[in-house]
Amino acid sequence: MTQLLNRREGSGTAAPVVVDNRERLVRLAYFVAIVLVLAVVTGFSPFLGVIGALIAIVMLHEFGHFITAKWAGMKVTEYFFGFGPRLWSIRKGETEYGIKAIPVGGYVRILGMNNLEQVDPADEPRTYRQKSYPRRLSVAVAGSAMHFLLAFLLLLVLWTAVGVPKATTTIGTVFGAGATAGQLSPAQKAGLKVGDQVLAIDGHVVHDWTKISPYIKSHADKPVEFIVQRGDQLLKLTAVPTNIVIENNEGVAVGIAPKQVPQKVGLPLATWNAGRDLGHYTWATFGAFGSVFAPSHLKDYTQQLSGRGAVTGKEADRPVSVVGFVRVAGQAAQQGWLDLIVLLVAINIFIGIFNMVPLLPLDGGHVAIATYERIRSRKGRAYHADVAKLLPLTAAVVSVLVLFGAMTIYLDIVRPIANPFH
Repeated sequence: MTQLLNRREGSGTAAPVVVDNRERLVRLAYFVAIVLVLAVVTGFSPFLGVIGALIAIVMLHEFGHFITAKWAGMKVTEYFFGFGPRLWSIRKGETEYGIKAIPVGGYVRILGMNNLEQVDPADEPRTYRQKSYPRRLSVAVAGSAMHFLLAFLLLLVLWTAVGVPKATTTIGTVFGAGATAGQLSPAQKAGLKVGDQVLAIDGHVVHDWTKISPYIKSHADKPVEFIVQRGDQLLKLTAVPTNIVIENNEGVAVGIAPKQVPQKVGLPLATWNAGRDLGHYTWATFGAFGSVFAPSHLKDYTQQLSGRGAVTGKEADRPVSVVGFVRVAGQAAQQGWLDLIVLLVAINIFIGIFNMVPLLPLDGGHVAIATYERIRSRKGRAYHADVAKLLPLTAAVVSVLVLFGAMTIYLDIVRPIANPFH
């Protein structure tokens, strides 16, 4: 999670930071130690690529705030990756850029993000609080907007360069019958094999796989005749759909799945498809929020703290920490670009929505305050909310987030989610 960060200082101009070489080396060693621990816990092979993607996501979020604040005429004094002690920094103009020792996020510091911050009178006109409502709103939502833009661009790459799987009428997988070892599925009994091209079912010509599955489901315990092309042979095979278990899913089936081939499209259609998919993923993420953070689900989640071993099945439907994300993203990367891109799309949409929750210190909290101040303001007289009253609530939100983060890290180390791509 990233958000706008504010720290009270005596003036709007940051004092030079003096760090001796010994202290700098200690901080660097601390940073390297954290990175190595993450590498050991999550697996070395895909680690660097996934970490690079995660850093890019974090810093592009902050870049959204940064560039919008600059456009709005606000003074940005810091743009950092990480929190805690400085490891390295450089000042260009009025902004200090750098890296800090705890690599769990990033921030930009914009003067006057709340009404408690003391600012040099000369800098007051360039503070966040003195700008118009549209400018403040644009800065507050820019981070989340950047996540949705990233998700859209990733989907565009998926459709134009990688390709989205499209089911053919060729059998790509023949499953067994389920839990009983050695038990044959209807497809195996009928002699259906991987590579068979399904031409017709019960005399109905098949042009795409979407017609096959519903037909099979509607013919439970009834013979279904398949006409398939196998090399130079044209075969007539009969299978009887029954209730079987396939990959933990029970239903009426014969036990076949289609061969998938990557489908790429031109830029105009890819743009349309990416926008459509972005809407679908966003809607699904809202639904997931309601499910994952429901009281019953949270109860199951806390019960996992006392368990042992890898988490599978419904238990795996839980939030993950940076540790869990890096591990799962690494597993996705080993499967290919498709799974990795879809995962990155999902994480961007999740962060984009989560940051808009109207509570400080999240970006949505700044949106809520700016909107409240706009409603209370009168022509010629701006209203400034007393954010001191929100400090207890903000402290509570931060405490919950820290506790929740600690729990997810613990579970991702002690009870990691089993590889979802196997």
